[in-house]
Amino acid sequence: MSARALFRELTGGDAAGVWSAPGRVNLIGEHTDYNEGFVLPFAIDRRTEVAAAPRADGVLRVVSTFGAGAVELPVAGLARAHAGGELRGWSAYPLGVAWALGEFGADLAALPGADLAIDSTVPVGAGLSSSAAIESAVALALTELWGLELSRETLAKVGQRAENDAVGAPTGIMDQSAALLGELDAAVFLDCRSLAAEVVPLGFAEAGLVLRVIDTGVRHEHATGGYRERRASCEAGAAALGVRALRDLEVADLDRARELLDDVTFRRVKHVVTEDQRVLDTVRTLRAEGAAAIGPLLDASHVSMRDDFEISVPELDVAVAAARAAGAVGARMTGGGFGGAAIALAPADAVPALSAEIEKAFAARGFAPPTQFTVVPSDGARRDS
Repeated sequence: MSARALFRELTGGDAAGVWSAPGRVNLIGEHTDYNEGFVLPFAIDRRTEVAAAPRADGVLRVVSTFGAGAVELPVAGLARAHAGGELRGWSAYPLGVAWALGEFGADLAALPGADLAIDSTVPVGAGLSSSAAIESAVALALTELWGLELSRETLAKVGQRAENDAVGAPTGIMDQSAALLGELDAAVFLDCRSLAAEVVPLGFAEAGLVLRVIDTGVRHEHATGGYRERRASCEAGAAALGVRALRDLEVADLDRARELLDDVTFRRVKHVVTEDQRVLDTVRTLRAEGAAAIGPLLDASHVSMRDDFEISVPELDVAVAAARAAGAVGARMTGGGFGGAAIALAPADAVPALSAEIEKAFAARGFAPPTQFTVVPSDGARRDS
């Protein structure tokens, strides 16, 4: 069911408009965002739609094709609901965005309500940031419905605040930035300290390449467990080395880090420092040599995440190895880790053989078949109608 049809089912009337935002693939730069480093994501052609219209009674009502039933709260009561831990489940994402708009200057006590109906084609739990797609689409819709004057850069901060404080996932700002700032056939080169963003042409099609996503079906949960532990290790490493964030270290500093840190913390630090450098090298290579030359950097990123940051799983490793064996120019896991998806940059004419090789490799290990599809670098959040 489309978002517009769901809205009509909810309200009996038509939406004032439909807004959408994409999922994203992070081409390279994993776990560097919250370390104030560099990332290179791009928006993809799988999107979350929000059909919306204002209400006169001050109530915010949300419904989705992936949640059971409508959830509603007074807009003026969002801060109280957040403080009381009442924002839970899937509705914490859209309601959290509305709350976070208040943290960035919106007067929630004076705003009208709204009805929001949400549908998405971004796979959940695959590392393609379905959450940021929801947050960005809702932020854009409410900003227009409520007449707020907030830049897209600010809306990215709104989405991050919702994810961190309402949902409870300690993520950086990369995902929301990709969803809001993405452009067709380009990646967003983002400095996560200054939040300066630059569009970098990718040129996959011109190089005869496609970007394949291999969704392993292994689901993860960023708000718990390993993600938090990795972030804590990074913060501990930065403190021990006397820097504000790991962004302030260079590859040449790793010898000193090895002497000062325990083995586990050192390897976490090593991944982030070398991954930052790989992002810079990837941008430079794309500009100088084109997309076909970045494969070794993608490969090195996966090895670092597997061995130093230890966030891969066997299914991801098998997907990457099989893709490379079948002719991909480079492959890596993408997203926060502990499951989700791998990506493979491959010649377009190699896709049938690549898909078959990955299926065969998964079957040989007794893994459930992965879901494989091509994504196209696409536009960021927008009003569709």
